[in-house]
Amino acid sequence: MSCSHCEPSDNRGTVLVDSPTIVLVGNPNVGKSTLFNKLTGAHQTIRNAPGTTVDLSSGGWSGGGRELTLIDSPGTYSLLARSADEEVVTELLTGEIEGSKKPDLVVAVLDATALQRSLYLLGQVSKTGLPTVVAVTMTDVARAEGVTVDSTVLSKVLSVPVVDVDPRHGRGLEVLADTVVKALGTQPLLRGPGACNCAHGGQCCNDPVKDSDSLVDRMVEADDVFDWVEDVSAQVGAGSRRVETTFSDKVDRVLLNPVAGLAVLLGVLWALFQATTAVAAPVMEWAEGFVAGPVTDGALWLTGLVGLSGSWVESLLIDGVLAGIGVVLSFVPLMFIMFLALALLEDSGYLARAALLADRLMRAIGLDGRAVLPLIVGFGCNLPALAATKSLPNAAHRTVTALLVPLTSCAARLTVYILIAAAFFPDHAGTVVFGMYVGSVLLVIAGGLLLRLIFKDTSSADPLFLVLPSYQRPGVSTVLLIAGRRALAFLKGAGVTIVIMLTLMWCLMAIPVRGGHDIADVPVEDSLYAEIAESVSPVFAPAGFDDWHATAALMTGFVAKETVVAALAQSYQVDEPAENDYADAEGSDLGARLRADFDESSGGHGGAAAIAFLVFVLAYTPCAATLAEQKRVLGGKLTFAAFVAQLALAWLLAVAVFQIGSLF
Repeated sequence: MSCSHCEPSDNRGTVLVDSPTIVLVGNPNVGKSTLFNKLTGAHQTIRNAPGTTVDLSSGGWSGGGRELTLIDSPGTYSLLARSADEEVVTELLTGEIEGSKKPDLVVAVLDATALQRSLYLLGQVSKTGLPTVVAVTMTDVARAEGVTVDSTVLSKVLSVPVVDVDPRHGRGLEVLADTVVKALGTQPLLRGPGACNCAHGGQCCNDPVKDSDSLVDRMVEADDVFDWVEDVSAQVGAGSRRVETTFSDKVDRVLLNPVAGLAVLLGVLWALFQATTAVAAPVMEWAEGFVAGPVTDGALWLTGLVGLSGSWVESLLIDGVLAGIGVVLSFVPLMFIMFLALALLEDSGYLARAALLADRLMRAIGLDGRAVLPLIVGFGCNLPALAATKSLPNAAHRTVTALLVPLTSCAARLTVYILIAAAFFPDHAGTVVFGMYVGSVLLVIAGGLLLRLIFKDTSSADPLFLVLPSYQRPGVSTVLLIAGRRALAFLKGAGVTIVIMLTLMWCLMAIPVRGGHDIADVPVEDSLYAEIAESVSPVFAPAGFDDWHATAALMTGFVAKETVVAALAQSYQVDEPAENDYADAEGSDLGARLRADFDESSGGHGGAAAIAFLVFVLAYTPCAATLAEQKRVLGGKLTFAAFVAQLALAWLLAVAVFQIGSLF
């Protein structure tokens, strides 16, 4: 077959001299993002695609002697834009995203263990007419399963360069860089479905996308894609494999069992929380002590040197800014350990199994199986979890999931759990924290059952399509990079919020409302801060913590849950030391004061009051940023109704927990 339009199209994108744009495209769980992290290192930026909440990561890539711009697109199985992720990938490849140009080259990442599924997407990518290089991952896992993908043969069949890479261990990255730079000059085009034979440069081409064409229309018309996938698989010998039970199959017999698998999942979570309480605690104490000791001493020396000793400026610096920095730094080790553990579970392939197990629970409350993923994300942070609900195809599912996400216990709440658990239950802190997460899951299930009665069409949940990656040994450098980046993001985001919040708190504490004190020279109990908290605290008397310190901390939690701990630390720090029976007790001074005040407000049932306080923190309204995102997803009226309902729920649960707990 010949064609009259086989000359290279001007629409394919011009090779830029300074910084050509390369886009990574591939299915979820093929190692694409790991490859992106390896190639770009710390030189990354993350932005939302215009008009969406889908993240696009871009970074600088120094490869093959050139400076390149690398973009990591969302994982997708198809370019038929049925979801926000697929739409963003399609618009990215066609240059339709605002502020972006058409890429100069595509690096298609194929999974050797699921080559046919990867080839289906590749066949659609060929319709864009973009120069392409293929990177094949998971070749070692494929060989263990009896499948060998010959890159040389695959390159001849596809008519584009093919490179074997192992992003987890950094193998093949230099070859990939050299191949990409060379391809920017040669402009290799995929011999995809419906390819035509052409004479230019010995290459074959597909009909390039014209300005009047719709890529989606072209995808729908490409009925020969499946035939092409079968043909390519047969030519490279990847269409069949040994019929035997793999290691992943054997492990999944246990981990995907409805009973044993759920027990293992709960055991993994319990061990994770034990590790964060036992391992992180000494490092947290050291970090907080470093700020409270040498750093604070240095700040005091500096203020004295410039003649500000004893002034409000010194108070703001020590009791506001440095107090916030100390709290933030003390929890960075905890967050790093948590993110490291999650990265290990993700890179090993276990997290996908956890999602599948959780999906079975979601079906009991009538949700689409895909709603599991936003809810799981919610245990990290409610904000991106709410954004992820927009990818759900059913409007009722989106609404119910967005209402349930705030009931998932985000990482910010973990700092509060650990402080209270360590102060009141030092020998069982890990178990208490674990119980909070179990309680969060139970709240999600109960909330889903209730909302199912309101949104009746949620019972028609479609089956969940979830590809389970093969189990593999996590890459040390990869998980460290991921954990470090997430911990740094926590430090930047939470750090700024906490410092700003503590500055505002300092202002409230510096304003006297009684006693004729000067500004910034006022006991906390005579300040505007305590006045507001004291007026609200009687509401919590039935829950056992009718104490202004606790109430004030909960008030700051509306800004960010991280500030609950900061508020407690600062309010007790500037308060006058009180004589109590816990002066010589084990634990920090903050813990001793918390125990004393909770015992007093609860009539001697401090432990029950502490659990009630934790339950309230778990269930009450999330941070302001989450509320803003919830308003964008649900609208103002429904968000306000959810806000009021969640406050009422948290109060009722806290009261019930204390009233029952105080009986023992």
